[in-house]
Amino acid sequence: MKSIEWVRLFPCRWLLALGVCIGCVGTAAERSLTVTDWGEVDGEAVRLFALTNAGGAQVQIIEYGGIVVRIRVPDREGRLGDVALGFDSLDAYVAGNPFFGAITGRFANRIAGARFELDGVAFGLGKNTGPHHLHGGFRGFDKVVWKGAPTASGDAVALTYVSPDGEEGYPGTLTTTVTYTWSDANELRIDYRAKTDRATVVNLTNHSYFNLADGGASTVLEHEVTIHAERYTPADAEATPTGEIALVAGTPFDFRTPRTLAERIDADQPQMRASRGYSVNYVLDREAPGLTLAATVFEPTSGRVMDVFTDQPGMQLYTGNYLDGSLVGMGGIAYPQYSGLCLETQHFPNSPNEPSFPSTVLRPGQTYATTTVYRFGTSSGEEGK
Repeated sequence: MKSIEWVRLFPCRWLLALGVCIGCVGTAAERSLTVTDWGEVDGEAVRLFALTNAGGAQVQIIEYGGIVVRIRVPDREGRLGDVALGFDSLDAYVAGNPFFGAITGRFANRIAGARFELDGVAFGLGKNTGPHHLHGGFRGFDKVVWKGAPTASGDAVALTYVSPDGEEGYPGTLTTTVTYTWSDANELRIDYRAKTDRATVVNLTNHSYFNLADGGASTVLEHEVTIHAERYTPADAEATPTGEIALVAGTPFDFRTPRTLAERIDADQPQMRASRGYSVNYVLDREAPGLTLAATVFEPTSGRVMDVFTDQPGMQLYTGNYLDGSLVGMGGIAYPQYSGLCLETQHFPNSPNEPSFPSTVLRPGQTYATTTVYRFGTSSGEEGK
């Protein structure tokens, strides 16, 4: 496979002459951004972008589905390890997977009945999960080839996809750019931007499955989770919101203080039984616009910590309930049930059909703009005890 190393390809003085300063000071000189050919999908080339920071931690992203393939970060002993579920080859992603690491859209999560009305016009969508529409349909943003390019900063890759009018039933030509930035502080920042030429609905997220212990060889049941949300959107037996917004107090969905997932994942509660575990949208606590801390995950064996910051109103907690060991991922790992957890920042599921939920309508002249940051660190586990 061909590989191009963009950061170390030219001396720093040449990059400065071009107006691009990439890691010219101190330890930042160790940063790199490499681009590797990773195969083809329907005749379209797919490349892998590897972003490595000054500490050697790395994120890998491919153009197919805008998928985050790997996130390698240190444990409390400084040993690097992968914390994201994924595959070693492009063919494995194309063959089918539960949205590992992908950009999901045009509309993340469910739209009930695979239809919605906008400005008095009804639109029918692909029914790819029973009678409903999930994560953009049969060929959502997770199954298309995005066009990637390194940014001038040298620590980011920008991916662009133009979704034509009528794709999967959605109105309007939607031009979307998703920028992944990997910092020396082990922060994966995801900036979503989209514009349309016709009124439409948009709800984008990243669907990475995280396992801070070993990348999915074990379960995430002993991960300790904190979610800053007093409320959630109850769902019916088909995982579609009922339209109600309820308090988490007294339910298995209450993570306002740190709890392991194992503690209540078998709770005898209708929504938990229907989903075989956690699959719930939280209404995030928010005092002001902008990025706010939505969740923290701590894994006691490795000492790894992940903080999630977002400007979105909601976040879906999902615990890989339908993984069953049949998918073999990185390094030959067969992913068991509950081997990864997702924290998908988003607007609420089925928002186009629920007027009381925050609007997901995007009109010509407007820009859809949202940001989420996954920050990785370590802890002794003794803080606050």
